[in-house]
Amino acid sequence: MSASVAASPDIAAIEAARAALGDRIVETPTIPWRSPVVTARLAPGTDVRLKLELMQVTGTFKPRGALTVMLNLPAESLRRGVCAVSAGNHAIAVAYGARVLGTSAKVVMMATANPARVARAEGYGAEVLFADDVHAAFALVERIAADEGRTFVHPFEGPMTALGNATLGLEIVRQTADLDAVIVPIGGGGLAAGVAAAVKVANPRIAVLGVEPTGADSMHRSFAQGAPAKLEAVRTIADSLGPPGSQPYSYALCRRHVDDIVLVDDDALRRAMVVLFEEARLAVEPAGAAATAALLGPLRDRLAGQRVAVIVCGSNIDLGTWNRLVAPSEA
Repeated sequence: MSASVAASPDIAAIEAARAALGDRIVETPTIPWRSPVVTARLAPGTDVRLKLELMQVTGTFKPRGALTVMLNLPAESLRRGVCAVSAGNHAIAVAYGARVLGTSAKVVMMATANPARVARAEGYGAEVLFADDVHAAFALVERIAADEGRTFVHPFEGPMTALGNATLGLEIVRQTADLDAVIVPIGGGGLAAGVAAAVKVANPRIAVLGVEPTGADSMHRSFAQGAPAKLEAVRTIADSLGPPGSQPYSYALCRRHVDDIVLVDDDALRRAMVVLFEEARLAVEPAGAAATAALLGPLRDRLAGQRVAVIVCGSNIDLGTWNRLVAPSEA
């Protein structure tokens, strides 16, 4: 699918999707970030607004897309249940969606998945299975869908996923006057595709800047080669931003609406996690710190004097893992 023919949601479609989601999700706040420490690290005049999507139901943005997919299933398909594959956050969102919509979920997670994320998915009633790697996980979920008649809810690809995530982009624009730029993390690209499409249809002047870890840069590679790229391996602490590659629809929307993509390494993610904790009292997972890492790093000078929305996309991390991950940044 080329970027020129990717169908972008319009404002009416985004508003209808948000109305359908109803109180199954919450409108998360966008707040000014006026820490003296952060201000000193930014270029002069930069005005930062944190979009606190970590306060979303299940702790990440994921229910927006997962529920939009599930709400658009035929009644019989929904009755048969859903399945998913995930490092954790999408599994939790699909489990939550199944509970609130009165169906069942079977999710495949990596054998290395954080136990706290596994427990949250199970807490919403999902049956959790494990796979040794991402390729085995996708193969297993495909067998589950075929054998049990469940609908596979993709972790990031497809028009309904992007439409659900577009509700986040529209919230940001409507909550923040005179916005110049939005920084959005990119994993598979479903979040960035939806947010960027909404931002650009609401106000084409606003720049949308994506950020990926250096060890999981599939969308950056996709932009360079002009087609969805696969990764031979994923090497980053931000497991939520580490799919095996990009997919056509998400790539096409990102290529059309995302102005640029920058990269941050794991050390930058660790430092940003610490800054968010010390200066905003937010304990986030590495993916949730990616936009902040870009703001304080490769985008610092580019965004001088601008009003910038930074998406804090998730916080599904336990205290022990958070401490272990940030320790190298304090060494």
